[in-house]
Amino acid sequence: MITARYRILLISCVLLMLIFVCGAETDQARETIEASDPCMAEAIGEALEGIRQGHGGPFGCVIVRGGEIVGRGHNRVLIDRDSTAHGEIVAIRDAERNLDSYDLSGCVLYTTGEPCPMCLYAILWANVDAVYYGCTLEDNAEIGFRDEAFDRLDGGRERLTDYLTCIDREACLELFELYRQMEHTVY
Repeated sequence: MITARYRILLISCVLLMLIFVCGAETDQARETIEASDPCMAEAIGEALEGIRQGHGGPFGCVIVRGGEIVGRGHNRVLIDRDSTAHGEIVAIRDAERNLDSYDLSGCVLYTTGEPCPMCLYAILWANVDAVYYGCTLEDNAEIGFRDEAFDRLDGGRERLTDYLTCIDREACLELFELYRQMEHTVY
């Protein structure tokens, strides 16, 4: 029987090996994944940093106000042992801290994957003006994430087409392919 301490030690060792083995690979990928939008390029960079460090899935996010990045984050579910530490949530927390406000009116969010229902509602709750995402919920499912199943609980997002806009999908699919090729924890 594996004890909790041993399991944590084993997971830590695996993460360190991934960082060592995949570090150069993700640095090289950072140079080859080109997004047409500079803000999406920043979100992809966040995602690459997170997967290079073994923090979680390939989800990076930046929040922009007045042309300036005011918040950034990447998926930290594994490293923080926090199921809510998605890239968008981490970026919202960072932006709110940086702006000293819980109201992100006037801000735009860029994320590598279409937000799951939890993140979408947090984004709406924070009053973000618009969302630009790279990969779709279907793309998220292709690499083992189950966002679409939760999305069906509230009847879908067809009514938000003016709010949610897909951009740079090809660049984000490259990121997802890199992640698919790596060994990683499915959660």
